[in-house]
Amino acid sequence: MTDLFSKFDALIAQREGLLATGVKDPFSLVMEEVKSPTVAVVNGKETILLGTYNYMGMTFDDDVIAAGKQALDEFGAGTTGSRVLNGTFQGHKECEDALKEFYGMDYAMVFSTGYQANLGIISTIAGKGDYIILDIDSHASIYDGCKMGDAEIVAFRHNDVEALEKRLKRLPADAGKLVVLEGVYSMLGDVAPLKEMIRVSKEAGAMILVDEAHSMGFIGENGRGVAEEQGVLDDVDFIIGTFSKSVGTVGGFCVSNHPKFEIMRLVCRPYVFTASLPPSVVACSATSIRKLMHNHNKRAHLWENSKSLHQGLRDLGFQLGTPNAQSAIIAVIMPDLEKGAAMWAALLENGLYVNLARPPATPAGMTLLRCSLCAEHSSAQVADILDRFERAGKAVGII
Repeated sequence: MTDLFSKFDALIAQREGLLATGVKDPFSLVMEEVKSPTVAVVNGKETILLGTYNYMGMTFDDDVIAAGKQALDEFGAGTTGSRVLNGTFQGHKECEDALKEFYGMDYAMVFSTGYQANLGIISTIAGKGDYIILDIDSHASIYDGCKMGDAEIVAFRHNDVEALEKRLKRLPADAGKLVVLEGVYSMLGDVAPLKEMIRVSKEAGAMILVDEAHSMGFIGENGRGVAEEQGVLDDVDFIIGTFSKSVGTVGGFCVSNHPKFEIMRLVCRPYVFTASLPPSVVACSATSIRKLMHNHNKRAHLWENSKSLHQGLRDLGFQLGTPNAQSAIIAVIMPDLEKGAAMWAALLENGLYVNLARPPATPAGMTLLRCSLCAEHSSAQVADILDRFERAGKAVGII
C-alpha cells in the first residue's frame, strides 16, 4: 500500500530537525488567557501580542461583546443551516446592511470565513473560457478559488503594473477577464498600486476584484481600504474582506454594485453549502463594523504605532520587508528558517509574540517574523517591543 503521507516526508524531517534544536513549535502556540487585544498569558507568562491581526482592537470592545451576548440569549448558539435554507437570521441581514453602509455599495454577502468568500466569489464569477489575472504573491484563498473554478489562470510579477498590462494585452479581446488584486499583501505588508492597475485593467475590458482583508478599518479616510485611499473605490467591481482582522470576529464578505450580484446567493457553492455564522458572531460583527466607520482617532494612533515600530526596528539594524511603514504589518526578514525560529523563540521567552512565516507562504522563499500592530498598543508598549527585539536580536546574532 502506498503511504499517502509520504509526500510530506521532507516537511516532517525539517520540522523534526527544527524541534530537535530545542525550539518550541512556533505553529502550535496556546494562549492560556487573553487579557486584552494586546496582552495574553502564554506558557504561564504575560506576553505582548504583536501577531494577531487585531488591527483596531475590537475583540474586547464593550458594545461588541454586549451585542454578542444579547444575540446569544435571543437567538441561541447557532443556526444549524445554510443561508439559503434556515441559516439567515435577522442578524445576518443587519450585518450585510452594516457592510453596505460602510462601503456605500448596493449589495453585500456574508460568508462563514474570509477564505470561503474568495473561494466562492472567484470560482463562481470566472468560469470556463474566462481568464483570471492575478498577482503572483496572492493569498492562498485566492489561488484556491482559481483552482476550484474552470477559468484560465494568468499570473504577473508582484505589484508590477507593466507586467499586468502586458499579460492583459495578450488575452483575447472578447474573453471574460477578472483581475484579482490585494490592497495590502499579508506577508510583507506592502501596498498595491491599485490606481494604475485598475486603469490598465479597465482599458483591457476586465472586471476587478480587490481583497482588502488587511486594510479594511484602518487604511482610507473612512477605513474602506487601499481602494478608497487611492480614490478608485468606485472603479472596483468586487471588494472581498474578512471579519477576522479589524472587525475582530470571524467571517468573510463580498460587497459590490453589480446589478446582477444577488444571483450569487443561488450559484456560489461555498455560500450555498456551508452553515451560516452563529447569531452572536454576526451581531458582534455588525456592531464592530458600524463603530469602525467613526474610528478616525484609532486609525491615526495605529499609523503612529506602525511608523514608530518600523523606524525603531530599522534603526536597530533589522532588515524589513518595506522601505517605510505602509500598513499595520511590519515584516522582519530573517537569514534562514533556523535563525528565524531561534529569534521567534527568543522573543517569546522575552514576553513578545510575533508570527514566524516560512516558505511556501512567504514570497521569494524567505523566512520572516511578521509583526501586526494594534490600535490598542500604547506608545509605551511600542517602545517596550523595540527593547525586546533588541535583546533577542543580539542574543541570537541577528543584529
